Amino acid sequence: MRTPLFIRSILLLGLLAPVLAQAAELYRYVDDRGVVVLDRHGVPPQHIGRGYQVLNEQGRVIREIPPAPSAEEFQRLQADKARAAADAKLLRLYASVEDVERAEARRLAELDSVIGLTQGNLQALRNQQDNLQKQAANHERAGRGVPENLLAQIANLEQEQASLQRDLKRYEKGRVEARSSFADDRQRVAELLGQTP
Repeated sequence: MRTPLFIRSILLLGLLAPVLAQAAELYRYVDDRGVVVLDRHGVPPQHIGRGYQVLNEQGRVIREIPPAPSAEEFQRLQADKARAAADAKLLRLYASVEDVERAEARRLAELDSVIGLTQGNLQALRNQQDNLQKQAANHERAGRGVPENLLAQIANLEQEQASLQRDLKRYEKGRVEARSSFADDRQRVAELLGQTP
């Protein structure tokens, strides 16, 4: 039977093993004067960005921490990372150039439909306004004043038409942007898949 002291010693050794193993590590870095420094306590914060090595008790490199990238390198790495993410997303959406073309056709058909509806609504409002203006002209020809509610209806129709015209411009701009975006997607998918667009 083992004694409690023996068991406590084993437990204590188990707890201290990571600490002792870490204490045996050396950190090698270059200081401000260009001198190689070995330190058991770690790398001072001002030197971490230059990179360093972690050595075991025999002096062998067990880990190497590379230098931090410069601001330009960091921006390039971030741009590359963003591009890779965008490419991955694009390839999840489209398996081929034909998929891009089908998506473009669907989107343009949707926009054409909305543009057609908006133009139809705009024409209907113009027809209503023409009828109301004819009624207003009849009142004036008869020597009567134009009723306020008739003038208010004409003004409302003008506002609705202006709103629809703004919507129409937005949809047409969206159509141009969609064509451009799909052209870019088609080109990039072709590059990624090694196909000709």
